[in-house]
Amino acid sequence: MQELRFRQVHLDFHTSEAIEGIGAAFSPEAFAATLERAHVNSINIFARGHHGWIYYDSERFPEQRHPHLTSDLLGQQLQACHRHGITAPIYVSVQIDNHLADRHPEWRVREADGRLQGAGPYDAGFGKLLCLNSPYVSDWLEPFVQEILERFEVDGMWFDIVDARDCSCAYCKAGMLAGGIDPCDKRQRMGYAQAVLERFMARMTTLVHARVPDALIFYNAGHVGPRHRGMLPNFTHLELESLPSGWGYPHYAITQRYARTLGIVNVGMTGKFHTLWGDFSSYKNPAALQYECFRMLALASKCCVGDQLLPSGALDPTTYELLEPVYASVEAKEPWCHGVEPRVEIGVITPEAFDETVNRREMDLGSIMGCNRMLEEGGYQFDIIDGEGDLSAYRLLILPDKVPVGGALRDKLDAYLAAGGALIASFASGMNREQSAFALDALGVRLTGEGPRDAEGHLARGRIYRNYDFAEYVRPRSELGADLPCVEHVAYLRGMQIAADDDTVVLADIVPTHFDRSYQHWCSHRQAPSCGVASQPAITQRDRVIYFSSPVFKQYSYQAPRWCRELVLAAVRRILPDPLVELRNAPTGLLATLNRQPAEARDILHLLYYVPERRGEAFDVIEDIVPLHDVGVSVRCDRVVSSVRTVPEGEALDFEQTDGCVSFTLPRLVGHQMIECK
Repeated sequence: MQELRFRQVHLDFHTSEAIEGIGAAFSPEAFAATLERAHVNSINIFARGHHGWIYYDSERFPEQRHPHLTSDLLGQQLQACHRHGITAPIYVSVQIDNHLADRHPEWRVREADGRLQGAGPYDAGFGKLLCLNSPYVSDWLEPFVQEILERFEVDGMWFDIVDARDCSCAYCKAGMLAGGIDPCDKRQRMGYAQAVLERFMARMTTLVHARVPDALIFYNAGHVGPRHRGMLPNFTHLELESLPSGWGYPHYAITQRYARTLGIVNVGMTGKFHTLWGDFSSYKNPAALQYECFRMLALASKCCVGDQLLPSGALDPTTYELLEPVYASVEAKEPWCHGVEPRVEIGVITPEAFDETVNRREMDLGSIMGCNRMLEEGGYQFDIIDGEGDLSAYRLLILPDKVPVGGALRDKLDAYLAAGGALIASFASGMNREQSAFALDALGVRLTGEGPRDAEGHLARGRIYRNYDFAEYVRPRSELGADLPCVEHVAYLRGMQIAADDDTVVLADIVPTHFDRSYQHWCSHRQAPSCGVASQPAITQRDRVIYFSSPVFKQYSYQAPRWCRELVLAAVRRILPDPLVELRNAPTGLLATLNRQPAEARDILHLLYYVPERRGEAFDVIEDIVPLHDVGVSVRCDRVVSSVRTVPEGEALDFEQTDGCVSFTLPRLVGHQMIECK
């Protein structure tokens, strides 16, 4: 396989036929020199974009060569990059091609009601989706990819917009009927769509590797998650597209903490844009680009920054002036970032692995995002997992809010706990899939009722209501620690109605409101006040298992009430009093990650402090870097440490090692600092 580089650019080039002079200002040497100055060592370049136009002199499909292309742009870009030692995987838009979609409407994805899926005839934008089960693949796409492989020296193929689509075109309908699948059942249609997707990937990977055995191959669908596990044989690596201005800052963390457990190399992808793709002449704040790239390193990933080539073919110099100092720093840090293995103590089983939402774009990721944020703010080292692999590597497992337990997973969790493991679960986690009973006996609680329903007949538990109609109050007992006063804290989302078993300890109580809010009775602007009398347990503990009846992780993602985080972290401390990393004199926004380089026999601690702020209505930005001083750190090491120093600077730090714990103080932190313990 080609080497996967640390400093990549993804160079979009979706260019309209209404613009002339495509590539007229392209200079091969200027192109490569600009990349070299910015320390870029890999760039994805375009064979064909979403408009459907091809950017080289295609012999098989000359009618789709961009009508105003002035040169064999792709070939010249590729040769220039290779002369300067820059790898250049080739981008192909797969399921979006406006030109082909207009010429072959029979190849388009169709909704169940017969409408064409995606952009309409008068929409100002692409998105006319092509079906991977239609002759489009054999009649057009495969010959096109074959031409690329035969014509160019290919480093890799970057296939974009490749996903399972709910399609009822003539080809899919016939295929479903032939396979005994009911095309009227949406779930069965999506199952068939997933099978079509996997067949397509296997077919395309075989085609590419038959010609270029070491080519990089990636299929992009915009989000990497548990569904990728079964498709990994078709990928050489994973790329995590996650522009914070569109996905939000938490998104990359939850995808990378999962992707890195799959045993495959991966790349994080952000953008240089102030907003999203195609935002010409906009530039991300330098501090934001630093944070996004350095966070990729901290989470054991490589870096990619999205850009968009101007129609003239000239790179925007301001973009690469922005990128240059960031990638220079990445290059200096690479020796401490290659071949790393994250050191972790907690495994968080993601609800995404069990989400039966037919349209994955509608999945609720709030619970896993809330859990990720809490643990990062607590300084803990953790993976996000799907429950498929070995659980014994984790001292603690967390099941946030809606992880159903049954069959093989229940047996694995029982065995894990019997071997001395520990568990924290909340809300519907640990229940059967129907949420009618608890399936994990180790929780030590039982369901006593389904709770109230709202005016539309929906169960109120776990649902968000604008005026907190079904809120309740959580009152911690002293056993859970002193970080919060033992007073009532409002839980805006209704929890499960439970009782504790006789051998289960109650750590906090639920205190109901006087009444649930409705047109018949309400008080003030939102939820009614507490009635003052506890009605059931809120938090329980049985041996090394702690349960929260409230959906604390979803609530923290939604509104970030401090009590949610403090009680969860207090529960973690009860089970893990000796974490891998402890921070002192540090704000909760300081991100700490711990990686090991086995080949170099050293641990690398990353500390990052950048503060996202909601300055506009649409998304968070980072602009200012606020220095921190005298940050105290303790790192658990399983060997004798002879030196602690900042890297790549090489400044030695005084330290003490006692009972396997290395303690030191970092005098000054400005944005990002790596610390080597060797």
